[in-house]
Amino acid sequence: MKPIRLSAHARENLSYRGTTEQEVIDTIRTAPWGAAEHGRLECRKEFQYKQDWNGKFYNTKQVRPILVEETEEIVVVTVYVYYF
Repeated sequence: MKPIRLSAHARENLSYRGTTEQEVIDTIRTAPWGAAEHGRLECRKEFQYKQDWNGKFYNTKQVRPILVEETEEIVVVTVYVYYF
């Protein structure tokens, strides 16, 4: 199993987007991967949320890391988070 490394951009935006490094790693390890733009990969996983985010209540959040699989590691380029 390859180690997962978050880019500086991905790491800097975790709290801004409302997710954690552990949720990103869990998503990558457990969700199916698919093709993304620019030859990258993506996966998605929904987490029970049941909290307010930016003044609105949401039951669920979806974590969507964008990644590149390199020879020795998996690099997370950025992470998107959706609330619903």
